[in-house]
Amino acid sequence: MACARVPLDEQQVTEPGLLGREQTLPALHPARKEERCFVPYKSPPEDGSPAEVEEFLEHAKFITEDLEWLLALPHDKFWCQVVFDESLQRCLDSYLHQAPRGLDLASLPSSPAVAEMQRSIHRAVFLTFLRMATHKESKENFITPAVFGEIIYENFLFDIPKILDLCVLFGKGNSQLLHKMIENIFTQQPSYYSDLDETVPTVLQVFDTILNKCGIQCEGATAMEPMKLNAHKQPTAMTMSQQELADLILYLCDSTTTIHAFLDIFPAACTSFHSHGFLSRLTSFYETAVPDLEKAVRKRNFDDKSLQEDLWKRVSHSCRKMVEMTHLLLHHTCLQPILEGGENMLSYAEELLQHFTSFLPEKRFLSDYDEQFPIADDISLLQQALPVIDETRTSYLLQGVESAWDSVGRRKPQSQNQHKVTAAHQGAAGGAAAAAAAASSFRPQEGGAQERGRESPLGAEAMLDVPSKGNNGAVCPVSAAELESLLSCIRDLLPDLGEGFLLACLQEYNYNTELVINNILEDRLAPNLDKLDRAMPRPVKEELPDVLGVRSNVFDDDEFDIFRRDQVDMSRIWKGRRKGESARDMLNDKQHIAEQKSRYQAYETVVDEVVIEPGESAATYGLDDYDDEYDDTYDMNQVGANDLDGDSLLNRRPFTVPQVLRKGNKQEEEEGEDEEEEEAIPNNVNRDQFVQDPALLRERAEARRATMQQRRGFRPERPSNVVGQPKGQGQTTETFLDRRKKEANKSRTSNHNRRNMADRKRNKGMIPS
Repeated sequence: MACARVPLDEQQVTEPGLLGREQTLPALHPARKEERCFVPYKSPPEDGSPAEVEEFLEHAKFITEDLEWLLALPHDKFWCQVVFDESLQRCLDSYLHQAPRGLDLASLPSSPAVAEMQRSIHRAVFLTFLRMATHKESKENFITPAVFGEIIYENFLFDIPKILDLCVLFGKGNSQLLHKMIENIFTQQPSYYSDLDETVPTVLQVFDTILNKCGIQCEGATAMEPMKLNAHKQPTAMTMSQQELADLILYLCDSTTTIHAFLDIFPAACTSFHSHGFLSRLTSFYETAVPDLEKAVRKRNFDDKSLQEDLWKRVSHSCRKMVEMTHLLLHHTCLQPILEGGENMLSYAEELLQHFTSFLPEKRFLSDYDEQFPIADDISLLQQALPVIDETRTSYLLQGVESAWDSVGRRKPQSQNQHKVTAAHQGAAGGAAAAAAAASSFRPQEGGAQERGRESPLGAEAMLDVPSKGNNGAVCPVSAAELESLLSCIRDLLPDLGEGFLLACLQEYNYNTELVINNILEDRLAPNLDKLDRAMPRPVKEELPDVLGVRSNVFDDDEFDIFRRDQVDMSRIWKGRRKGESARDMLNDKQHIAEQKSRYQAYETVVDEVVIEPGESAATYGLDDYDDEYDDTYDMNQVGANDLDGDSLLNRRPFTVPQVLRKGNKQEEEEGEDEEEEEAIPNNVNRDQFVQDPALLRERAEARRATMQQRRGFRPERPSNVVGQPKGQGQTTETFLDRRKKEANKSRTSNHNRRNMADRKRNKGMIPS
């Protein structure tokens, strides 16, 4: 019997031997293992024939019963079976390798019996791994932590590939339990961290392999290798076979989904990935490989349209996972330490800004990243946490983001997606109670995965989370050239659809081609689009009248009207002086006078009376014709005759001697800005006086000046009184103010500022000291 409060690795048990004698053995011993054969797992059949379905159900029933028997064993028996039974490990490994992932579930049959059996196996496998990762089930049943770490590490019960598969298979709906399990494994056995560091270069090799298969020159660690001689014969994504393209996209989708699930569930691994330059390699791969893969899926002719649809979903899913991986790495390695307010916040902020700056050349990746995780929000958090951040640098980054959106021909959505809040993880797992809680609260990932309200019968993961509708305004946000490019992109993939229908779809989904293609292929269009004819042609655009044809201008139809004349006399057009023409010739040219002479010759002769010769009548000169429109109202009246400015006057003005020739009076012109006043010379002044008295002239001028100032409301300045009262009798406020004003302004006149000027010259070295 097991001893109480003693770890399993130190316990001794007594059991009957072969000859009936009792023998004492360690609690963990191969002899205590039960003889039971665990069969490997096989995935559900794809075609769904009755014979294959029945075979799968029977095979899966054996696995479920064996795992339930294993979970019902006591603590010591369970660990003996786990450590020493190789068939159990082969069974568990086969499920991790063969179990359908999220995007594989759509191709599986929707039989309720198959789905229920798959959920049962999924649940039993998860509980088995969860119990294997727990070193303490209760106060009596536990293993020494150090020994537990050695057992799972030396017997390969867990390794990095297994942990990655566990995350991608059981992450959805069980992330907290899975986080506790993986955290306990890494805590009890730190050697897994070194294994993880060795695994990251292998993960990076995935990107290089895909680039090589696509015939693209690698960037990063392997970019310095010499090019192979047959590199020019390497097939590309457009030239490789459809099967090779499908395998390549499946490989990319599975890799990105697995890595993202691992980083999401176990954020402590972000440091290892970050230290190997994973971010730069990921963004470079995204910018280089994704456009080629998307182009190959869209442009190539597929015999099976469902295959083309599935590949497009996987490419889109891979892009989203790579963007989310980047966000996870930035959040846990840079943003999280800043938000926690620890030490070296400035260094973390600088590192984050450097990463954003390195994203600027990757236009496609930067726009996709900013669409899911707006960079402006992260910069706003930095500015709130660290007000000393350089605003010029942040403005440069934001302008680079806008430039990336413009360069890829997309319009930034008005409403950005809300950031996902990561739930707080709890502490380490705790024994059999944790396993029991897992059994009760377990939500199998395959059975509970949903995507936009559509249940997946077996799925372990949501396939593609896309918004159902865009937010498009009344005005088209893209130019005519960009709109034609979007239509061409969709018609290359879906040639049977009319342009009118595609225009309505683009307008509905904010001109997002990927969203339109996905919703059309999945038959998830909005209700108003389902009612439209899919072959609807493009509406005819009304042509506006030509602006030049309807314009009106004073220069229309002249000799220089280039809009209506094909030929213009260019000899009549020059700039500056004509070539070969001197200034003297130009001044001597009187041609314009000769041209105007004939015009004014008609006004030389004025005939007052017309003499009618004998034999001629007045009708000859048009004098007898009566004009009905002639107004003879004033013919008999002398209208204007009494006006003084008329040419013919009845009362002429009497002759007046000019003032210059007069000797009696003189008129003096008084100076003034608004008017001139005339006044006569006093009678007592000598008429022959040539120069008047200057004192009298000054008096008159002063009087005129006073009159003008009074008329304009001008107040004369108060006279300055700096003398004041005799000393000792006190001074008035006016005297005090006048003295201070004089003291402050005395350097403006005369040479009172000579000391200041001398000091200034001496300071400049002009006067030797």
